[in-house]
Amino acid sequence: MYFTPAALTELDGPCTFVKLPGHDGPPAQRDPAVIATVSEMLSAISANGLDAVLKYAEQLDNFTGRDIELDAKTIAASGDRLTPELRRSIELGAERTKAFAEAQRAHLSDFEIELVPGLVTGQRYIPIQRVGAYLPAGRFPLTASAFMTVNVAKVAGVDSVIACTPPQPDGHANAAVLYAAHVSGVDRVFVLGGVQALAAMAYGLLGERPADMIVGAGNAYVAEAKRALFGRSAIDLLAGPSEVAVIADETADVELVAADLLGQAEHGLDSPAALITTDEAFGRAVAAEVERQIPTLSTDWVCGPAWRDYGSITVVSSREDAVRLMDDLAPEHLEIQTADDAWYHDHLRNYGSIFLGPWSTVAYSDKGMAGTNHVLPTAGGARHSAGLSVSRFLKPLTYQRVSKEATHDLADAVDVISESEGMAAHRATATLRLTRLD
Repeated sequence: MYFTPAALTELDGPCTFVKLPGHDGPPAQRDPAVIATVSEMLSAISANGLDAVLKYAEQLDNFTGRDIELDAKTIAASGDRLTPELRRSIELGAERTKAFAEAQRAHLSDFEIELVPGLVTGQRYIPIQRVGAYLPAGRFPLTASAFMTVNVAKVAGVDSVIACTPPQPDGHANAAVLYAAHVSGVDRVFVLGGVQALAAMAYGLLGERPADMIVGAGNAYVAEAKRALFGRSAIDLLAGPSEVAVIADETADVELVAADLLGQAEHGLDSPAALITTDEAFGRAVAAEVERQIPTLSTDWVCGPAWRDYGSITVVSSREDAVRLMDDLAPEHLEIQTADDAWYHDHLRNYGSIFLGPWSTVAYSDKGMAGTNHVLPTAGGARHSAGLSVSRFLKPLTYQRVSKEATHDLADAVDVISESEGMAAHRATATLRLTRLD
């Protein structure tokens, strides 16, 4: 996350950088080597189908054999491999995510309106039919991923939701990820990872018709595969490294702010974390606290480099300037810990999801406990796009119904416009109906 030069020139007051990122470029740049590899894999899979998928599964994931689908009994029994505490936590996350998605769906209403006498128009929300969900399970298995993708798609009314998840070193699916998919209502699960998984779902190689939409997070290869497959299937969004940004003032808790910055830096070596504050002493205290906390974490090997290379602390002179800079960053996750959180909530416009007050933290959403979706835009995407929600799985389809009595008004105008454009066939569709009025 980097400020644009234009944003810095629009500030009312001075701006001080307590800490700048050590890396001199954006973290989410597309790697030409990744692009070339993904392109080669997709070409091979398009040409050779499931045989190519299985070849890549063996080469990249050490998965042998052809039986990549898990039967319903195995999926349902996955919870038996978990501790009671983990099992209940997964069930709780699924319940809350489903409840929030149901509330979203309830507020998306079909409607019909008579614009003028005889011209009836309307809109219906129709779910897409087939979704393919990718459930990561690499270095850090993302247990809650199924809540955000499978669960929400099912609430939207999607007929078929299949999931792919990479095998663990023992050749089996991660039990927690699998159980999360089960309680989310998944229809079929395949032990298949990476580019080959997305291609298999998009090309219809898993005993299903091609997926209408591919969703789910993943590494750079998964993101590039989604980019390349877009058009063949819809995608949720192109997510880069996970991001967090915090607006805090002198009333905030230094230890909590530092912990929350590191909480998202833990996602990866290139995960940005940014603090914007109106108090320089507070900003310097957070910088010192971050350095104190890093060695205490078992994941210091990822948090430390991420903070060093992509962490930043910026001091501004007013809350208005804090909003200007934060809207320019447009972060994936945004925390507000100030004396006037409501003011910031009213004035901020660009973020994936916002977390208000010291008792809110991104991890509550990451793990599904807050109910809101954690599949969110990164790399400034929040300037123009929102995160995944139940509405993404629904098509707002419009319709119109015109009576004979309304025809004259509509057809006369279409006649005039079509003639001016030189579109004779368009004009005829209207004028022929005018002749039938008599």
